[in-house]
Amino acid sequence: MTRYLAAYDTEMSGVHRPRPDVPSCLEACRRIVEVHRRNAMPATFFIVGKVLEETPDEFRRLLDDPLFEVASHGWSHRVLRDHPVCGPAPAPDEIREEIQRGVESVERVFGRRCRGFRTACGFADGLRGAPEALALLARAGIRYVSSVLWGEDYSLPAPVTQAFAYAAEGYPELREIPAHGWHENLLKGKQPVFGTAPSAPSSSLALPRGGSSRIRRHAGRGVPLQQRFFIDRALAERSGHVSLIWHPWSLALFDPGMRMLELTFRYVRERGLEPCTFGDFDERLRA
Repeated sequence: MTRYLAAYDTEMSGVHRPRPDVPSCLEACRRIVEVHRRNAMPATFFIVGKVLEETPDEFRRLLDDPLFEVASHGWSHRVLRDHPVCGPAPAPDEIREEIQRGVESVERVFGRRCRGFRTACGFADGLRGAPEALALLARAGIRYVSSVLWGEDYSLPAPVTQAFAYAAEGYPELREIPAHGWHENLLKGKQPVFGTAPSAPSSSLALPRGGSSRIRRHAGRGVPLQQRFFIDRALAERSGHVSLIWHPWSLALFDPGMRMLELTFRYVRERGLEPCTFGDFDERLRA
């Protein structure tokens, strides 16, 4: 059974406050939540601590729902290790703050344990070879991390990759749950912070000729190609899960009515995938 894990990197536009034409993170999340509730579709919101702390009561009222899981996206959206696209890692004490304050913010606002952590930007190999970051995550009580978000040599799209445990690094109880496909904000070419990935995507994963414009046109008729391709690939490979990389501000900017979500969720149901949150998927892997 392949499970579908809807998830959102809940942050500002890039690492900055949104421009006037970019919907606020909270406003975008409201639109997304409406679609999820209408479709009874669970989701995980990986939220940046500084964003959460700006309007904690509003986020709590919106996301404190059995349908949703709230996990951490760090305190201020800073990378945990050097990244060829997003820049160098901060000092060790700043990495510690990024993890601890991000987790504590979620736990304080929602009054329950934060079990998951999505790293800023993500990495081709996740946190393999980063024992200091893994130690801090384990110390913070994190059960799973989602940090494999790129393909080989930091190419895009990220291939369908299975979950794994960081046993070789000495943390067998800490699980990696990768995400797949394109960072949809990069695909649309409207991200002011990130550059272009240094190597091209595998030809077997590349989208048909026409790029993002074709994706937008196709969205009016049916499931966008970037969504359908990776859902179909996960099923063909009998993957345990598939999860696409979405950002609330970007979704609301390019598709204010969230039609793409409606179409994607319908396709997920038609293909027989079982929807669940990252946390629920982690629990099933441990059962």
